[in-house]
Amino acid sequence: MDAASFATVARTTSAEQTKQVAACLATCLQPDDVILFTGDLGAGKTQFVQGVAAQLGVADAVTSPTFNILVSYEGGRLPLHHFDLYRLEDPEELDDIAFYETVEGGGASFVEWSEKFPDHMPEDALHIDLGVDLEHPDHRVIRAFAEGFRASQLLEGWKEALQKEGA
Repeated sequence: MDAASFATVARTTSAEQTKQVAACLATCLQPDDVILFTGDLGAGKTQFVQGVAAQLGVADAVTSPTFNILVSYEGGRLPLHHFDLYRLEDPEELDDIAFYETVEGGGASFVEWSEKFPDHMPEDALHIDLGVDLEHPDHRVIRAFAEGFRASQLLEGWKEALQKEGA
C-alpha cells in the first residue's frame, strides 16, 4: 500500500460529520466487503464504524475492539465485523480468531491495524486512511483507494453517495 495511492474522499470538522461520511459508505456495503483502516490512535476509526453501524440499523453500542480483537454486530441490514489487530503478533493468530472465515462470512468487515499483516489481508479491499488535519487538530481527512473489482465499485458508490448528501 503506497500512501501516494490514496485520494481524499472527505474532510470532516466533527465526530458527527465523520459518522455522516461513514453512513454514506454503509449505503453501498454488500456481503463480504472488506475495509482496511490505517490511521493513528484517536483518528476516528471507531467513530467511523459507529456511523456505518447506525446506517445499517445496528442497535448495539459500537465500541473499540482493542481488547476483544473482534466485535461482531448483528441485527442490521448485514452483519458488521470490527477487527483490531493491534495486539496480534503473528499472522498465524489470524487463524486463531477465525479472521478468514469471518471476512468471507456474509458481513461487512472493518479491520484496524491491517498493515501489520499486509500479505494476509484480502486482495479485494477498500483501504481507508483516517488522519488528523495538522492545521486543525479537531478536523479529519478521510482518504481511500480500492484494490480489486468489488472494492472499486464500493469506492465509486461511496463517492456518489457523498455527492448526493453534499458531504
